[in-house]
Amino acid sequence: MKIAVSADRLALDSPVDPMFGRCRVLLFVDPQTMQFEALDNPGADAVGGAGIQAAQAVVRRRAASLVTGNVGPNAMQVLEAAGITVHTGFRGTVRDGVEACRSGALPPTTSTTAGRHAGHGAGA
Repeated sequence: MKIAVSADRLALDSPVDPMFGRCRVLLFVDPQTMQFEALDNPGADAVGGAGIQAAQAVVRRRAASLVTGNVGPNAMQVLEAAGITVHTGFRGTVRDGVEACRSGALPPTTSTTAGRHAGHGAGA
């Protein structure tokens, strides 16, 4: 099982990025070993569809869960269709987010927490 986390940089002590679709990096962490793989977010600099591109990257890497700050409607639709459990509203480090997810301390999110185009400042 892998847990995907939106991050600012390539480290477990990186803060969880509050903007999933526009985060710089996606970390895919094994919660048992804390080993991780990093992927530059393909949606970070996208003109449009940033959330969809980021969500598709999470799906392709076969993550079971996502820990992030906020997720918009298009990304949520992709993640839900793939059966990925989404946990939003987390503030802290990637390591803390993974540990909270693993322990069951993060409830799943059932609706979006950001509006369309929120990464551009147009919604939220």
